[in-house]
Amino acid sequence: MQGKIVKVSGPLVIAEGMADVKMFDVVRVSDKRLIGEVIELRGDRASIQVYEETAGLGPGEPVESTGAPLSVELGPGLIESIYDGIQRPLTTIRDTVGDRIPRGIEVPALDRNKKWDFVPRVKVGDYVTTGDIIGVVQETTIVEHRIMVPAGIEGTVEWIYQGEATVVEPVARVKLKDGTVKELTMLQKTPVRIGRRYKEKLAPNIPMLTGQRVIDTFFPVAKGGVAAVPGPFGSGKTVVQHQLAKWADADIIVYVGCGERGNEMTDVLMEFPVLKDPKSGEPLMKRTVLIANTSDMPVAAREASIYTGITIAEYFRDMGYSVAIMADSTSRWAEALREMSGRLEEMPGEEGYPAYLASRLAEFYERAGRVVCLGSDGREGAITAIGAVSPPGGDISEPVTQSTLRIVKVFWGLDAALAYRRHFPAINWLLSYSLYTDRLSEWMEQNVANDWDEVRLEAMRILQEESELEEIVRLVGVDALSLKDRITLETAKSIREDYLHQNAFHEVDTYTSMKKQYKMIKLILEFHHGAQRALEAGAEFSSIISFPVRERIGRAKYVPETELDTLDEIMQELQEQINSLTQEGGLQYA
Repeated sequence: MQGKIVKVSGPLVIAEGMADVKMFDVVRVSDKRLIGEVIELRGDRASIQVYEETAGLGPGEPVESTGAPLSVELGPGLIESIYDGIQRPLTTIRDTVGDRIPRGIEVPALDRNKKWDFVPRVKVGDYVTTGDIIGVVQETTIVEHRIMVPAGIEGTVEWIYQGEATVVEPVARVKLKDGTVKELTMLQKTPVRIGRRYKEKLAPNIPMLTGQRVIDTFFPVAKGGVAAVPGPFGSGKTVVQHQLAKWADADIIVYVGCGERGNEMTDVLMEFPVLKDPKSGEPLMKRTVLIANTSDMPVAAREASIYTGITIAEYFRDMGYSVAIMADSTSRWAEALREMSGRLEEMPGEEGYPAYLASRLAEFYERAGRVVCLGSDGREGAITAIGAVSPPGGDISEPVTQSTLRIVKVFWGLDAALAYRRHFPAINWLLSYSLYTDRLSEWMEQNVANDWDEVRLEAMRILQEESELEEIVRLVGVDALSLKDRITLETAKSIREDYLHQNAFHEVDTYTSMKKQYKMIKLILEFHHGAQRALEAGAEFSSIISFPVRERIGRAKYVPETELDTLDEIMQELQEQINSLTQEGGLQYA
């Protein structure tokens, strides 16, 4: 059906004669066929958010409904692709028309000509239901793409293909219960605003290890968990998200650059094809999907980019993969919501954001989780959602941050003061928290060390004591403290500088395994306990803090993963030096 434009207000177009359209239907606006989505209906008037530049549009131009909601194409070819917020393939567009994206361009998200080698996993006569894997395609050297039975299809396999095929060619025929035969292709289309179904949601009790010491040790995130990284400009949100995208133990990474600066997205595009995946040795890009909707791209498409990203993540989750989705940043997405709400003349909420801001944020984060997927094999998949938040002026009391904190279970609070001191990652250990630590402690004790919880809690207690002691030092000076408290300050300094400080650009320090993390923190705590005992034995404070081995403890972070025995040698050397001091003081160190 066709309507016509009556009003244009930036990305908002109002059209009349649209009585038969439904909410969130996709429409084509004007003769330029700009893509838009219906976001409000009043009588026969539809308010449309247009995902492209609307300059030059005027009243009377036609609006045509497609009769379908905003959907993404899912199938082989997603990995290594770079899309905009509404899943237009940017590389294909550049190859077709050059560096500038012309308005109204229609390019399929998945290549219709490329042939994929389809290997069947079922045979004729097998009974299949929604979610069953009928075959696989080796999409990249890392990712095996599993072709699943689409929603609503259940029946007996009448024919199955083996060999090369495009995404639109049939690879199987299924006879449904009513006797009709349905052809299945490798391509699926899924609406972005409705979550894909699953059988059961599971408890988040397995950690998503990131190799970042401050995160894995103190503020871990579970597979299927949700985390927020709020912080002011320049505090390192993007670097933290890049580090997580590089090193998190997820099978697939979906990186959504939502309204951030283009040069940050460029960094991802330049780095990921060069960086090697630690597990496979292949380029990281071979397990990554990028969605780039930078600050200079149409504001309305920002709002869609988050949903596009999470729907692609759900698709890979349904294959049984662990997926991490990075949204950078949800503040820019919320600004797009605020702009559209203002143009719709809705009643504004706090700071001009729409009253439904919190529920929209919850809709996004609630689609994360560890689940039992549809299908008869009972496979598990997970989506871990990590959203950066950019509060203006670093004020975390503003609505987007507060609404996010009410939903997420992990808060990595970035601190500009730490960033200015060149402490990266600048996650403030006194502000941040993780509500997953209790759930994950059993896994940590089974897979890392029996005393993991005690070690972590003691290290955190020392950092908190340091904060209290620093108040006294600022008032009356360090000489007013007891020698025992000064040892605590020395240990806390070692935890901060030798453990929490991590160089993202150093080939060894950029990633730390859990085994190495445990050995490093044990070294620092061993120094703390030994120093306290030496002090009790009458050893000189200056002798204790000038242990020759302390230099080696400080450089333990640069010991390669293949040489972890070196840390055991440092521990032995530390114990020998403490022993010699305590013997001088008349007390044998045990």
